[in-house]
Amino acid sequence: MNPYKDAHLVVSAIRVLERRNSVPPSIDDVCNFVSFSLEQGHYICRKLSETGVIEIVEGAFGIRLFVKNHLAIEEIPKDAKVSSMEEELKKFQNSRKELTQKVASIQAQQAEKQKNLFTELENQLKKHLDKK
Repeated sequence: MNPYKDAHLVVSAIRVLERRNSVPPSIDDVCNFVSFSLEQGHYICRKLSETGVIEIVEGAFGIRLFVKNHLAIEEIPKDAKVSSMEEELKKFQNSRKELTQKVASIQAQQAEKQKNLFTELENQLKKHLDKK
């Protein structure tokens, strides 16, 4: 993902769809037009709205997109390739791995405790039988 190129794609799609349909497009329309997933489209549109490139208006006919300031796209770094979403996904995956390792170590400790407990009970039973 390159945020600069994606911003240009989304703004262009908004303009083309607005011209073609004579109404401002929805996020779904833009995503279908440029073959983005809905999640990716919502993420990109939210970021573009935060930077002031587009305006997201929610009305009676759903959410519509408007180009607000297309020149603000130039403020987006052109060489940024790793998105914060990917970084967050990697952090989440690492935390899941750590959690899985922790659970595995706890299970191993519990199994060892259970084994020791059975061994101790067996020894006590043998001692009790030897006394009789």
